[in-house]
Amino acid sequence: MKIQSYIEKHKANQKKMLALLIDPDKCHGKALEDQVKLINRHRPQLIMVGGSLTTHPVDEVVTYLKKNTEIPVILYPGHPVQVSFSADALLFLSMISGRNPELLIGAHVTAAPAIHNSRLETIPTGYMLIDGGKPTSVEYISQTQPIPAEKDDIALATALAGQMLGLKMIYMDAGSGAANPIPSQMIKRVKEELSVPLMIGGGINTPDKLKNAFLNGADIVVIGNALEKSPDLLKAFTEITTHS
Repeated sequence: MKIQSYIEKHKANQKKMLALLIDPDKCHGKALEDQVKLINRHRPQLIMVGGSLTTHPVDEVVTYLKKNTEIPVILYPGHPVQVSFSADALLFLSMISGRNPELLIGAHVTAAPAIHNSRLETIPTGYMLIDGGKPTSVEYISQTQPIPAEKDDIALATALAGQMLGLKMIYMDAGSGAANPIPSQMIKRVKEELSVPLMIGGGINTPDKLKNAFLNGADIVVIGNALEKSPDLLKAFTEITTHS
């Protein structure tokens, strides 16, 4: 099954999904081996690989994951060079919350021919950076301002514009290591009007915050930084996802 269909089927059946984000710079070698053992024990629905700035080869990490797990691996590229044709799919991200033309369409033009020739599945995704209470790497690297956390109307208008442009998923992110997760009322407001899957990430570092994101409408929650610090959280997070 195509990954986009896999995600849409979960949404149609009102089943929540947990996506584990792996940063190749922080998780390779022995750390990746240990992470895979944990993944195979507790089994999130998706694995994402990438980040705002990565120097370690993405393909090496993706190849190891594909060889040692049966969970779909999706690329989360911060730049066109962060591509591995061994992955199951790629989030073809357009940063619709910002006004940096390179991240709206420029990088996509550069990467499109090679991706097209590879037949790698692409999932057109509107990326929205939301203020998580402190500056993040993605804010600095992207040279864009996040949407203020209290501006639900701007978030909703942005998400709807992405959907109307034909994007197949919306990813609202407070950024890796955010001090605060995306507010409940913002998630709920966007979800009420959106028909495509809604992905939420950033600042979700406790079981209660995960429950809250699902309760307010997140179809997929992305966890990364929290599990780097406390790997045992994956067990609790996967249990919550199963029962949400």
